[in-house]
Amino acid sequence: MKNVVLVLSFFFFLSCKKESATTENPIDKTASATKPSGQELFEGTGNCTACHKPDQKVIGPSLQEIAKIYKEKNGSIVAFLQEQSEPIVDPSQYEVMKTNFAITKQMSEEELKALEDYILGFSQ
Repeated sequence: MKNVVLVLSFFFFLSCKKESATTENPIDKTASATKPSGQELFEGTGNCTACHKPDQKVIGPSLQEIAKIYKEKNGSIVAFLQEQSEPIVDPSQYEVMKTNFAITKQMSEEELKALEDYILGFSQ
């Protein structure tokens, strides 16, 4: 009986505990997180460095060539990465690139734009 009284007293005191002075911030923490830069996406999430280098062709064309052609033809890298436009730089490598659309289609519009800005920064 003594144990029952002790247990009940314990729960009583817990239920009467003063509320914590700290409250959870209702602002979405992910909204305030910094967004990755185009370079971070290119080198990380996008896995683009496996096929593209700044100034030399590896598997895919160089970033300089991509930037030059997309600027000359006023193309949209974002649309290409969303598979909404045809390849304009090296169509012969399109089949190889298609495997990466699973990654780029998961990116937000903002991330794709950052990636496009990063690539276009290599134009001369």
